[in-house]
Amino acid sequence: MTEKYINLFTDFGFKKIFGEEANKAHLISFLNTLLPEHHQIQTLQFSQNEHQGGTALDRKAIFDINCTSSTGEFFIVELQKAKQNFFKDRSVFYATFPIQQQAQRGDWNFKLSAVYTIGILDFVFDEHDGHGINDVVHHVQLKNQHHQVFYDKLTFIYLTLPNFTKTEDQLETLQDKWFYVFRHLHELDQIPARLPEAVFLSLFEKASIARFQPEERQAYESSLKYYRDLKNVIDTARDEGREEGREEGLEAGMQIGLNKAKQETALNLIALGTLTDEQIALATGLEQSVVQVLRQS
Repeated sequence: MTEKYINLFTDFGFKKIFGEEANKAHLISFLNTLLPEHHQIQTLQFSQNEHQGGTALDRKAIFDINCTSSTGEFFIVELQKAKQNFFKDRSVFYATFPIQQQAQRGDWNFKLSAVYTIGILDFVFDEHDGHGINDVVHHVQLKNQHHQVFYDKLTFIYLTLPNFTKTEDQLETLQDKWFYVFRHLHELDQIPARLPEAVFLSLFEKASIARFQPEERQAYESSLKYYRDLKNVIDTARDEGREEGREEGLEAGMQIGLNKAKQETALNLIALGTLTDEQIALATGLEQSVVQVLRQS
């Protein structure tokens, strides 16, 4: 292993830097760069992820942290490595759980604390997902027909980090610095001069692979292997789909390329040996019967 620091898009790396009790300051600093002034966090308490990651595919492609602030706000922080069908639906679905758990027995006036879902995405939105496809931060709230916020206590913040392209010399805000760390931490050999803040000095110390115990190193290597395998599967499928589409030149050709890419993705997921036919069908958009045929082949 040649990297000096961990990759934050791995399960181990994400949980190590943001999900441990001793590293709460990292998570607080990162979240406060995304939150409005009236919801800035002073302290956090981690809560159990009773509903997150309900399937093997979720647990391997999406890593999450649930927490609440001292003033009552709820936060779901998800790192999603791969695009899944209906991932927006999934975000909305899981946001309902911290809303429901606020229900009180007896007389209750239905007053709710704010709920934030922060999605850290290692992919970009498709063109049909709406305006701002090149934006890094996508801030979503419930609005009326006049584009006025109807309800300000449910907020979705998606970060499409592949769109963040600033170099070290271009970093200005604390948010810029956090985005840069997410994208480049595993590529660095030392702490950049533009990151003198105490929170980053702490982060780089915790992220140093040389400081890991043998069992931590083994866990990280396993997590890193899965990240690379999944990323390779996705990149290959996308490239093959594009190439096939170019060869055919028509909409029919694009469909053939897409179907071939889906099948190649399914074959690679089958090879991982950890997912069921139903989970692979959900991830690729193929019929479950097609996945069964591919598995037999």
